[in-house]
Amino acid sequence: MSSGLLDAPPSPHIPVKKRKRWLRWVIAIVVTIVLLIVGAAVGVYVKLTGNVKHEDVAGDLGATRPAKVASTALNVLIVGSDQRDGKNARYGHSITGERTDTIMLAHISSKRDNAMVVSFPRDSLVQLPACRAKGGLPGQQPHVGMINESFNSGGIACTWKTIETLTGIRIDHFVKVDFTGFKSMVDAVGGVEVCLPERVDDKKALLHLAAGRQTLDGEQALGYVRARYSLGDGSDIGRIQRQQMFIASMVKKVMSGQTLTDPAKLLGFLDAGTKAVTTDPDLTPGVMKDLAGSLQGLNAGKIRFITTPWHYSLTQPGRVEWVQPQAGKLFQLVSRDASLDGVKGGQAKVSRSKVQIELRNGTYRSGLGTQVAASLEQRGYHITKIGDTPRKPIARTTVFYGPNAETRVPTLTKDLLTSRTRVVVGARTSRLILVIGNDWKGTKPLRADDTEALKGFDATHDTCAA
Repeated sequence: MSSGLLDAPPSPHIPVKKRKRWLRWVIAIVVTIVLLIVGAAVGVYVKLTGNVKHEDVAGDLGATRPAKVASTALNVLIVGSDQRDGKNARYGHSITGERTDTIMLAHISSKRDNAMVVSFPRDSLVQLPACRAKGGLPGQQPHVGMINESFNSGGIACTWKTIETLTGIRIDHFVKVDFTGFKSMVDAVGGVEVCLPERVDDKKALLHLAAGRQTLDGEQALGYVRARYSLGDGSDIGRIQRQQMFIASMVKKVMSGQTLTDPAKLLGFLDAGTKAVTTDPDLTPGVMKDLAGSLQGLNAGKIRFITTPWHYSLTQPGRVEWVQPQAGKLFQLVSRDASLDGVKGGQAKVSRSKVQIELRNGTYRSGLGTQVAASLEQRGYHITKIGDTPRKPIARTTVFYGPNAETRVPTLTKDLLTSRTRVVVGARTSRLILVIGNDWKGTKPLRADDTEALKGFDATHDTCAA
């Protein structure tokens, strides 16, 4: 398949963990953001109230908790459950209990003029606090482990305590969701638009889509957000980036007149969403409805998606560790309800989160494309594909670009130790093609004051934009 710049053979298989990771957090973010922003329409309050389930965890959070610095700001913990009994059994083999691969924090500002959704990578190695045994769960002893262990050990209360301990952010509510309502939510808003760099034929995900701009129905959307081997670089981080783009597109549509002015669509979406939700007793549809009234002026451009700054662990392959001081600064901004407008960016006018890159390995160094992809993903770039050049070896590392992508080139080249650039006049894509040559020396060290990763991207982001 042609990228629009260069032709290359199909990408080689990239080793990945065989265990499927379900997209709990897609539903979590969409449900939480939409409920907090658009609320319940008049006449459906009773119906939605009956849908939501509650779990009281106040007695399990402990006496030592972070202070509430911004008294009127709202912080909502979001976790996704992979419980597969009942209706969830259709999405995979039945397992005992619940697990989560998704942990996020939705922050609504005191003035109700902006929102942030902070994602915590599931494989983050962190210092976990003590949690007591509860409801058949074993509890948790203090130790260094993966952040999602807390949910397995002590449920939502332990996860709540873990995030507060690690971030210093006072959490007000939680939302726990499963994925049974995902397809119906997508269908309720008339489908969600995505952009595909090339045709997708994934038998495993039962997904067959043409290249370009597509509006996915619920069934297609479920396959799209679950697919891993046939899209991007095959990594979990790459899939997270793609899922964030899907969420942004969905939120944008839900907040648009296409949904808000159509009572049937709005009711269908909220009905599907609330059926998949468990919250603390204080976060009722009534509270959400009241909050929604104060958020009427919020637009999609003021909702930002941010991943906690991370890098791959050098001691435990496959795990990630948080980058400091950037991660600490992000948590302080959220805790103090500070705006991201004053955060210093990176080294170029076009942010890394807006740059999509296709990698071509022009060397005989096996796995180099995957290594380079990981390095660039850590900085916030989006890797759309990894492949090989038609011939080898290629002497010099080169960034190929079309006229529509010219402004993106300086962003990438300033992060590389060595490269040259070459324009492809007839190309129409906004993606960059990075051909890795024998002179590849890696990326430049990330400056301590480079906090571009804290800005993430907003819900207006369009991956199809030229």
